[in-house]
Amino acid sequence: MPLRRIVSLSLISLCGLLLFVGFIALGNWQLERRLWKLDLIEKVETRVHAPAEAAPGIRDWSSVNKADDEYRHVVLNGQFLTDKDTLVVAATELGSGYWVLTPFQRHDGSIVLVNRGYIGQGVTPQAPPQTDTSLTGLLRLNEPKGSVLRENSPTTGRWYSRDVKAIADNLGISAAPYFVDADATPPQIPSEQTPVGGLTVISFNNSHLVYAITWYGLAFSVLLASFIVFRESRRKD
Repeated sequence: MPLRRIVSLSLISLCGLLLFVGFIALGNWQLERRLWKLDLIEKVETRVHAPAEAAPGIRDWSSVNKADDEYRHVVLNGQFLTDKDTLVVAATELGSGYWVLTPFQRHDGSIVLVNRGYIGQGVTPQAPPQTDTSLTGLLRLNEPKGSVLRENSPTTGRWYSRDVKAIADNLGISAAPYFVDADATPPQIPSEQTPVGGLTVISFNNSHLVYAITWYGLAFSVLLASFIVFRESRRKD
């Protein structure tokens, strides 16, 4: 076999080996990610359906994080602050409209923004109860970017994401670094002005198995291509 062909086959073999190892590694990584995602989904499902526990207090605010706290079923006790609703653009199973975020002052004096629920476009939300209230809901982390490609405009009152810090600053209050999606509760007096709670969408993209199969398929393709190259090379000899 000519030296030139030997060098060419060696380079092809090296490239094929690198590609094969790389594709296998990527496939294995996707399988690991799939196991991680399945574990995360199981943990979230457990949190959502667990009995409500006290929401993190001021001392725990700095340690609140996505892995341990998001979607925890929590309870708040205290009273809503009046005339401080913030409407945030929302798209739900009920249609397009707004989330109604209202500050809630707990018995210890701390304030947590509560997403009281959804209202349709052009609707003025019903005022929250003015008496001492106990409510349950799901703890949600700050959403500075949201799901639409538009920036909040506090000066004009246009909100497109549930950015807790920005909303609190606009209201002139200090609030927790999270908000609570209130659970669904039957209104005492049914009205379209009553925010509809319990519409939290819990969805996780879990396409890791498809990605893994794709990478393994590419690795197999490299093997097949290498086999064809070497078979044709032997025929020429």
